[in-house]
Amino acid sequence: MNTVTTAAIALTGIKAVIIDLDGTMLDTAPDFHAAVNRMRGELDLAPLPQQTIVDFVGKGSENLIRKVLGVDYPSAQVEQHFEAALDSYQRHYAVVNGSFAAVYPGVLEGLQAMRKQGLRLACVTNKPLLFAEALLEKVGLLDYFEVVYGGDSFPKKKPDPMPLLAVCADFKLQPSQVLAIGDSSNDAQAARAAGCPVFNVPYGYNHGESIQDVDSDGIVTSLLVAAQNISH
Repeated sequence: MNTVTTAAIALTGIKAVIIDLDGTMLDTAPDFHAAVNRMRGELDLAPLPQQTIVDFVGKGSENLIRKVLGVDYPSAQVEQHFEAALDSYQRHYAVVNGSFAAVYPGVLEGLQAMRKQGLRLACVTNKPLLFAEALLEKVGLLDYFEVVYGGDSFPKKKPDPMPLLAVCADFKLQPSQVLAIGDSSNDAQAARAAGCPVFNVPYGYNHGESIQDVDSDGIVTSLLVAAQNISH
C-alpha cells in the first residue's frame, strides 16, 4: 500500500467523505504569501518568507493575520492593527485567490474514484466560504461537492466538530459513516470530536508540526490512495 510511515487502515461502511481544502486538495501557500505580503506592504512592514506564512495557516484568516502581525508587534499592538490588516489582506486575497495555487497530485483522480464508488462529497475548510467556493470553481473542483462549508459558515470552525456534524446531518448519516480527510491536527481533532474516522495527507500545512504525531486512522499519500482504502 502506497502510504507514508503510518499505514492507513482500510475503512468499511463509509458513505460520504468530508475533504479539507488548503493543504489537502490545493497548494495555496503561494496565494497566502502574495496576499499577506501585499497587506504588509500597505502597513510598511517587511515581507515574510513563504514558509513562515505557511506555518501560520490552518485556523482561519483571523488567526493567520494575528500571527503575521505578531512577527512585528506585541499582542496589544497586534489588536490595534488587526482590523486594518484583516481588511487589507481580504482585499488582496480576493484578487489573488487561485492565481498561484496548484491542485495536488491524485486529487482529481481521487475525487473521481470516490464519486464512482457512490460516495457523497463535502468540502469543509476554515477559509471564508466566498473564497472557498470561488477557488474550487476556478480550479474546476466545485461540482464534485454537494456541500461546501467555510470558516464563517458556523459560529465555530475546525478543530471544533460543528461543521463536520452539520455535514453528517445534511447527509442524514452517522459520523461513523463519514470519513474526514485533511492535512492537519485541526482536521483530525474535529473528526475525532465528531466521531468520524479520519485520514491525513502528509504534504500540507500542519502548523509546522509533524503529521506523524497526529492521532488519525492513517496517513495516505493522496486522495486517490484514500479512495482505495475505503468502501461501503
